[in-house]
Amino acid sequence: MPSDNAKDDPFGPEDDGSTPLDEDEKQGLIPSWVTFRHELNEVEQDKIARARIWAFRQARKRSTEILNEQFIKSLHKRMLGSVWTWAGTFRTTEKNIGVAPYQIAPDLRNLLDDVKVWLEYGTYPHDELLARFHHRLVAIHPFSNGNGRHARLMADLLASRLGVAPLSWGGRELTPTSTLRTRYIGALHLADRGQYGALIDFMRS
Repeated sequence: MPSDNAKDDPFGPEDDGSTPLDEDEKQGLIPSWVTFRHELNEVEQDKIARARIWAFRQARKRSTEILNEQFIKSLHKRMLGSVWTWAGTFRTTEKNIGVAPYQIAPDLRNLLDDVKVWLEYGTYPHDELLARFHHRLVAIHPFSNGNGRHARLMADLLASRLGVAPLSWGGRELTPTSTLRTRYIGALHLADRGQYGALIDFMRS
């Protein structure tokens, strides 16, 4: 179930960036000069932009398997590895969103196996498959932070593999407006109940 807590929010923090990071939020932070939310956003955004380039190069290689645990971790490490010491490592603590830490690896394997079966048998139209994949990856919440951005990029890569039009995610902003944030989280809540239409619409808006 998605949370409105800034630390666990799948769309990232909503504030204007002027909020100082508290000591809790700084745990594992590599750049010691980062003090405010806007500074953290800028550092993370730059790293994620570089990771996107690497990820799409990998996705274009048919020999690269993107639907496995190793790639999931490697992508997160690429996205945030120079920002957080724990990047690319499954979380070991409980969060307001996500499964218990001991369930992360088995639940992730089940998800990846399910996606492969869906693809093999054409179980869902592509957009619904992407929405279901994204929603469950967010719900598992494998990492301490960055899960929404990671899960959106994973869906982007799978869309590329499927040869469908790129996903837009309401404009793909890393620091979204309150309206986009509310719409996205609302769509995830509906997906919790098995209703994927709003999430598909958001992915394509």
